[in-house]
Amino acid sequence: MIRVLASRWQGSVLVCGKCSKKLDGGFGEKGRTSLVKLLRQALGVKRGRKADRGVVEVKCLGVCPKNAVVMIDGSRPDRWMLVPAGADTDEIVATLTEHRDVPSPSPPPASLPLP
Repeated sequence: MIRVLASRWQGSVLVCGKCSKKLDGGFGEKGRTSLVKLLRQALGVKRGRKADRGVVEVKCLGVCPKNAVVMIDGSRPDRWMLVPAGADTDEIVATLTEHRDVPSPSPPPASLPLP
């Protein structure tokens, strides 16, 4: 039997843990803060299902950019963001909060059916 737990999350952000580990921080004033920690502070997010929004560090997402971390906004899973090390906190938060103004990438063309 599957149990369902209620959550207050209105959205979620997924951050690649492998990219974060490779950078050994890379964000904040001294460049020692991880992107997950920076986002939680900037968005005022607490841990757990009773928070308004979730910032979750996940395993490798398979993109592996150099000197950047892969981030996915759960409300826009069609847009994966590459956040360069040392990126401005305000710019990162603005990218997450102003996502409605940016058009979605067009889907790939449909293939022809086989005979």
